Amino acid sequence: MTLRAGTMRLACMFSSILLFGAAALLLFISLQDSTELTPQQVPGVKFNIRLQQPRDDFPPGSSQDGVFKAPTERVARDVSSRAPRGLRLPGPDAPQGRPNLGARLRPRQRRRRLLIKKMPAAAAIPANSSAGSAARPAPPAPDGRWVSLHQRQQERKRVMGEACAKYRASSSRRAVTPRHVSRIFVEDRHRVLYCEVPKAGCSNWKRVLMVLAGLASSTADLQHNTVHYGGALKRLDTFDRQGILHRLSTYTKMLFVREPFERLVSAFRDKFEHPNSYYHPVFGKAILARYRANASGEALRTGSGVRFPEFVQYLLDVHRPVGMDIHWDHVSRLCSPCLIDYDFVGKFESMEDDANFFLSLIHAPRNLTFPQFKDRHSQEARTTAGITHRYFAQLSAPQRQRAYDFYYMDYLMFNYSKPFADLY
Repeated sequence: MTLRAGTMRLACMFSSILLFGAAALLLFISLQDSTELTPQQVPGVKFNIRLQQPRDDFPPGSSQDGVFKAPTERVARDVSSRAPRGLRLPGPDAPQGRPNLGARLRPRQRRRRLLIKKMPAAAAIPANSSAGSAARPAPPAPDGRWVSLHQRQQERKRVMGEACAKYRASSSRRAVTPRHVSRIFVEDRHRVLYCEVPKAGCSNWKRVLMVLAGLASSTADLQHNTVHYGGALKRLDTFDRQGILHRLSTYTKMLFVREPFERLVSAFRDKFEHPNSYYHPVFGKAILARYRANASGEALRTGSGVRFPEFVQYLLDVHRPVGMDIHWDHVSRLCSPCLIDYDFVGKFESMEDDANFFLSLIHAPRNLTFPQFKDRHSQEARTTAGITHRYFAQLSAPQRQRAYDFYYMDYLMFNYSKPFADLY
């Protein structure tokens, strides 16, 4: 009888323990965040949303920026992560990442992740255009022009990366110095870094950055000298090392390029075929003294009247009588694209599409579009491929080949075709 009573007591105790354990397990499960336990991801769509700190925590112009990455670390971010809210783009070339379930997210981050997961695949983009000015058209649906522009960016970055890997393999291991970022302009409000390439729309891009920064209400209000010599936009090399590295690793980095021969002719026409108080006395006089036989005293005194073949002689001379200038220097040297991992590569030849695509990616105001006006020598036709060919026809075949070799890395990196059939 005693044995049977003891057995019953043990059974009751065991049952009580099981009941308490089950209740505790149910309570634990009910307290968990379902978004962390059951990550949902639509097949074929990559989520590459980078959680940024609030802008209030990072005042414009500040150079004390928290945690920074190593100097040589390249931040690979897909353009699709910058798509307007509600629009997700396919990223077939990028591996799908595993969500980190081990660490708990802060409530604000959990809400954002939940919002991203619940977004419809082609949600409408809210219109926030301002009345009274022409608004940039809303991006099309993901299966249309928007995806085409996204794929164009992927291809440009692929070509640039392959050229860097083949010819500039050591660049990625070098540390970024202030010299490498001296041509990069900073816009803190929208977290944009723009590498200036002269004669590739740089004046108008600076106007856009000034409007984005709140320094002007319209691009049309900004004169050429204000844009270039007003000092309103900060350069990246004016920040301390931590400020430089932080912006390189967290801001959207972009540059715009142009067909190299066309860019060279545009620079020559601008600087040497019009009165210029800097380029004529500094470059013109030196070029005429070195490369023109029997130059007149007037030409040597003023530096005016430089001809295109003389200018090209100067450019290709390893012992130039005067140094290089940013208006005809290589893009690969101005912007260091093999060292700095640019997120967006635009082209002068497709400026309207590329510029407005970029403005959509950074959530610029819808009434801000890229300006089309030409503020210097506005009555003169823009430099085109036809005009460029006429200037290069003044050169011998060996000179054209040497000029092509001079800009070879720009042709290769940015996938421009050979401008003449006899080039190799």
